[in-house]
Amino acid sequence: MRDLLREVLDANLRIPKEGLATLTWGNVSGVDRGAGVYVIKPSGVPYERLTEEDLVTVEIETGKVIGSRLKPSVDSETHRLLYQAFPEIGGITHTHSTHAVAFAQARRDIPVLGTTHADNFNGPIQVTRDLTPAECESDYERNTGLAILDALDGDAASVPAVLAASHGPFTWGATATKSLEVAIVCEEVARMAIHTLALNPAAEPPEHLIRRHYTRKHGPDSYYGNV
Repeated sequence: MRDLLREVLDANLRIPKEGLATLTWGNVSGVDRGAGVYVIKPSGVPYERLTEEDLVTVEIETGKVIGSRLKPSVDSETHRLLYQAFPEIGGITHTHSTHAVAFAQARRDIPVLGTTHADNFNGPIQVTRDLTPAECESDYERNTGLAILDALDGDAASVPAVLAASHGPFTWGATATKSLEVAIVCEEVARMAIHTLALNPAAEPPEHLIRRHYTRKHGPDSYYGNV
């Protein structure tokens, strides 16, 4: 558990260093499947004051906080639903990074426009449906998670990222560190896409190029995305 706490702390501390969040707008969690818990950043604690002792442990099955004086991130319930739905996920990152949020606020997928995106994601990074007024009024974070699950349709592996509409990106991976690395790549491909579309709103790469780059990295039978 001590190793998990250190990893989750280090991943959270990298969020501002990587330019992925302002103030406290972001969080990373990591899971201990054997113990049935995940560890997540507490709500409202500035990164420069964050310590291992501040991290909050939450039961995956119940959402119960274990032995902490602090409240978990307000996004904790969204993390919990993803952990419940996808046993292969070992860490989750949520940020309000500028360019990915721009796509989320435009309610637009991040399209595959080049090889950088294709090296990492087997298709567009999807944006979820809008939440209804009732879903926003009650259980907002849980309903955000449910909308993410709807968008993923059972597949969390080929594109390990999603944009919560009008909110921001959630990314995941085998570990907390890996989920943060996916968040860094998500933000970078969003930035590239915005600049590309500003220069050429009709930009579309040849699919054979995208297929080549994804399969070169992930294997010859891995590609089933589209641009």
